[in-house]
Amino acid sequence: MSVPLLATVLVIAKEPVPGRAKTRLTPPYTAREAAALAEAALADTLHMVRHVPARRRLLVLDGAPGPWLPPGFDVAAQSAGGLDERIAAAFGLCGPGPALLVGMDTPQLTTDLFEGVGRADHDAWFGPAADGGFWALGAAEPERAATLVRGVPMSTGRTGAVQRRRLTEAGLRVSDLPVLRDVDTAADAAEVAARCPAGSRFAAALAALTETGR
Repeated sequence: MSVPLLATVLVIAKEPVPGRAKTRLTPPYTAREAAALAEAALADTLHMVRHVPARRRLLVLDGAPGPWLPPGFDVAAQSAGGLDERIAAAFGLCGPGPALLVGMDTPQLTTDLFEGVGRADHDAWFGPAADGGFWALGAAEPERAATLVRGVPMSTGRTGAVQRRRLTEAGLRVSDLPVLRDVDTAADAAEVAARCPAGSRFAAALAALTETGR
């Protein structure tokens, strides 16, 4: 395995419970089906993160862990507040050294997307999402990321632009990761599943629903 460049890699997620997870997939999917897709996306993300060279892997969770959680993760509860405050609090759980946070909405992730993240020639890492948000945010000093994410308007078409601008205006050298599409709608799910690597739980779960006529 490569020498870890990251001190901590974090996943921020919501427990995949019907009626609470991936509600924008309903319709066409039922709440139970949407939760099953959310669970598969989260499982894919966590299993991928297990292979990212890092000294610590942390799941920051709204809810309770389930059988979808692989070994090798610390688990911490999400804080209260808006998403910006919850992300900031997640970075506050990191010790010293580079940290990268990813969400549970991009099961197409592969470890090669993280190559070079944590290197000393950059101060921050930013993964833009196709909907105008971001799927990854990292910093060489986690406390800087916590400070710079607070107050960013979340879940808007300009979230990513505002966040990246705050990083550069703070004088950080930003490394941009590839643009990825989040799973929010049924159309998103179909496109993302087509881009998932072999063995993807998410792609298999979506295919199973498609076979039943969804």
